[in-house]
Amino acid sequence: MESTSALHPADALETMRTQTVLVAGAGVAGRGVISMLCALGARLVLVADDNAQALGHIADDGETELRLLNVSEAIDSLEDLAPRLVVTSPGWKPESPLLARAAELGIPVIGDIAAAWLADQAGAFGEPRTWLAVTGTNGKTTTTAMLTSMLIADGRAALAVGNIGIAPSAALAGQHRGEPRSDVFVAEVSSFQLHWAPMFEPTVGCILNLAEDHLDWHGSYDNYCADKAQVLTAEESVLALDDSDVVATARARQVAARRGYTIHDPEEVASQNTERVVGVRDGRLIEVVIDDPSQTTDLAPAQGISPPGPAGLADAAASAAMARALGVAPAAIEAALAGFKVQAHRGQVVLEHGGVTWIDNSKATNPHAAEAALRGQRNVIWVAGGQLKGAAVDGLIRAIGGALKAVVALGVDRAELVAEVSRQLPDLPVTVIDATDPEEAMRAVACAAHELAQPGDSVVLAPAAASLDMYTGMSQRGDLFAQYAVAYAGADRAEQTAQEAPEAQAAQETQATQERG
Repeated sequence: MESTSALHPADALETMRTQTVLVAGAGVAGRGVISMLCALGARLVLVADDNAQALGHIADDGETELRLLNVSEAIDSLEDLAPRLVVTSPGWKPESPLLARAAELGIPVIGDIAAAWLADQAGAFGEPRTWLAVTGTNGKTTTTAMLTSMLIADGRAALAVGNIGIAPSAALAGQHRGEPRSDVFVAEVSSFQLHWAPMFEPTVGCILNLAEDHLDWHGSYDNYCADKAQVLTAEESVLALDDSDVVATARARQVAARRGYTIHDPEEVASQNTERVVGVRDGRLIEVVIDDPSQTTDLAPAQGISPPGPAGLADAAASAAMARALGVAPAAIEAALAGFKVQAHRGQVVLEHGGVTWIDNSKATNPHAAEAALRGQRNVIWVAGGQLKGAAVDGLIRAIGGALKAVVALGVDRAELVAEVSRQLPDLPVTVIDATDPEEAMRAVACAAHELAQPGDSVVLAPAAASLDMYTGMSQRGDLFAQYAVAYAGADRAEQTAQEAPEAQAAQETQATQERG
């Protein structure tokens, strides 16, 4: 049986069309793969999932035979069913019994990104698309959206796929059925998806940053970095020059990256033999040819980028560097950044009131993301806490301590967070929210932050922790933060109006008296 890494597009396409294929998981990614296999005219597709509701959303298209199994059935009958390929959903760990059994039988296991890329590169859906792959511990969604906007502004038929937007397999199936074709896929890809895609070679690839994350899935930080590094097999790798772990990962794999980016002056950053670097000089985003600095291209203003701060600037620089790898015009980059608004919960400004800016970065669910959200800021009322999942916060506090004016802590691991803040910053005001009801807790957070904040301050929700101790997810946490921030601002306005009303009435009476006189 051919090894997974040795799968070639033409051979994989033949297998998908003529042999039995098993899809592990019937969630969003799995259903996208099934729709693509049906569009290819696959002979027999086995679907393994214990979620009866998910299986109920899958309908036979009348040509491809679909056979639905629970996971134990699939494991017990895998040898007899004899699939020639297993396509797994991203969340399934390599040691999952079904995938482990497939490995024992020598059946190749790939992921949803790999399946879509192989079918596309084999020409199953017309001329193969150009794939740009964005990965990293944080910032993937914003960078993917920015990059897609730049390509569209340049007149390219580009589509954001992967963990943002639509699954690429579903996009291919939809375009096969008559939806508008996209010539460029901008793929946000996770470490899970890259683990199952050892043959994936995008046209342009970039790791934005690296920090410890998902180690329970990957087993070690080295394994996590190795899986992320799959995007550096691209024809054009773009190197994050400000991230030492990304640079070390590229060096260890002898990646010859001709392009890089930084949030500093390109000529002041060690270029790791990069030829062209996007960076910042005199308030402008620029691209410099390192061997000939006279060849400098002005791209866009470095101010006013959404989200604000160094993290948003880094995302913009990464997007611009990847866009330039495809020859996108500077005017398109500037136009895209000027009109770009960050998605909810990723550094979104949810309120500006009384000289105070309220920022929802609920997506900052680990210390690395929180550091990125707060780095370079000042006068911050930091709203933090939740499920730390064993993550250490001492390094985070050291990195952002200078930005903090006060801390409002909530969530199941608030005591651990508060203890470290008090140890390193004993004079910093800390408010602890003990409420465990999600709405009551966030109402108390907003009340405390309103009392602490003064004009020129920022109230930033960057929890450094997961949300499931109290909330249905990071989206609900961020939504409630915005809701109560606005509610308290409304109460402030009403109080101010009530206070001003007698004064206004007195002024009107004085004016009337003067007019009568």
